[in-house]
Amino acid sequence: VVALGRAASGLFGQPEAWVDVIRQVGARSGDRCWPMPLYEEYADQLRSEIADMMNVGGRPGGACTAAMFLKEFAGGLPWAHLDIAGTAWKSGAAKGATGRPVPLLLDYLLGQVASARPKASAKPKASPKPKAAARTRA
Repeated sequence: VVALGRAASGLFGQPEAWVDVIRQVGARSGDRCWPMPLYEEYADQLRSEIADMMNVGGRPGGACTAAMFLKEFAGGLPWAHLDIAGTAWKSGAAKGATGRPVPLLLDYLLGQVASARPKASAKPKASPKPKAAARTRA
């Protein structure tokens, strides 16, 4: 909320090409999101003297620190995290949930389904016509 307000969701993830796919889907679906940094300095807030790592950092860079926590468990897999703290709710007369980022997620998933379907051939094959029975003279 501090960095992007209510205009866009923060977008974290890796690799960069994957993050760009999510950003483009968000732009297409009306769910704007903006790539945010994953600098190693943000992971410093997760260090712990007791545990392997803490699951929460301080307020400064809080969204970035939370994303670094997620990164720890993603391994080498492509991943994305949308920080919807600013876009999930409206206040004032239009108070309530916005449904963000449901349009983005549906657009992405429907695109995956469409690309997984077998392509129909341009012209269907004609089925062979049955041959007429041979006539014999009696």
